[in-house]
Amino acid sequence: MKAKVQTLNSRSPSALTGARTDELLRAARNLRILVLGDVMLDHFLWGKVGRISPEAPVPVVDFTHESYVPGGAGNVARNLADLDVATELLGAVGRDDSAARRKGVIKHDRIGCDGLLAFDNRTTGVKTRILAHRQQVVRVDRESRFDIDEGATRRLLTQLKQSIKNADALVLCDYAKGVITQPLLEEAKTLCHARGVWLSVDPKPSHQLNLAGVSLLTPNRKEAFALAGLPDDAPAEIPAEDAPLLHVADKLLNELRPALLLITLGEQGLLLCQRGQKPFHIPTVAREVFDVSGAGDTVIASFTLAVASGASPIEAATFSNYAAGIVVGIAGKHPPG
Repeated sequence: MKAKVQTLNSRSPSALTGARTDELLRAARNLRILVLGDVMLDHFLWGKVGRISPEAPVPVVDFTHESYVPGGAGNVARNLADLDVATELLGAVGRDDSAARRKGVIKHDRIGCDGLLAFDNRTTGVKTRILAHRQQVVRVDRESRFDIDEGATRRLLTQLKQSIKNADALVLCDYAKGVITQPLLEEAKTLCHARGVWLSVDPKPSHQLNLAGVSLLTPNRKEAFALAGLPDDAPAEIPAEDAPLLHVADKLLNELRPALLLITLGEQGLLLCQRGQKPFHIPTVAREVFDVSGAGDTVIASFTLAVASGASPIEAATFSNYAAGIVVGIAGKHPPG
């Protein structure tokens, strides 16, 4: 990528003002956004560590309380609902206690769950995290990791075709658990293109799919290099001078041709890329970074909301960067899928 990178700051002509943010949030109240993908339940066990176990060199966590929040695609839907957007969640769950609890933790009146379809051969994904003093000690996963079959895909697509009739945007969340199959992705592209619906995709390179032709791709740095099939060297201190990163961005833009590519860089912020234009680096606004793991869900949710509300790409990226900056400063608020 030969064009010099622009770094957004408060003096930039495209910087997002408070008044413009309010305008976008007001417009968002009239939106309806669909979220389709791998739906999970995040289970937290909270406690304190005061000693090391005599049985093994591991900490002993004294339990204080537990909590449940939507995970995976559910976390993206939760982010949208928190911003007062009417949201519908679609996905595949099991016929188990976790599925019932999963629906119970979605307390937002504006999240529709009719698109959460139950299947006998699937386990509702549950990720149990043990945290002590705001730090994660260990994680235990219980989940299905195989692609849904043709019949399940047809059921989800039938639901999607009905729901998309009055939708403003669709977010596909792929965590490589099997809901986002190639046939489902291709049909989603066709439906969105035919109706002029914005299509955002959070990719998972380990689940190889043809991602060409979507509106927005939001890989993190590691995922961007994997999608490009290139090794990832240590990131440069200044993203604007990170030649390998800029090369990867250019490669993805030319090969996958998304309308926009937004690479999340953790504590380094975001890199917004568009064919034929200079890339924009937007530094993080987080004052202290506790955990960047849930920021990707917030970025794709808030960017999609903003652009569907009429924001320019730079405005939408700035808006999502502020939202992600809040999340990474709060341990355990929006964990990853």
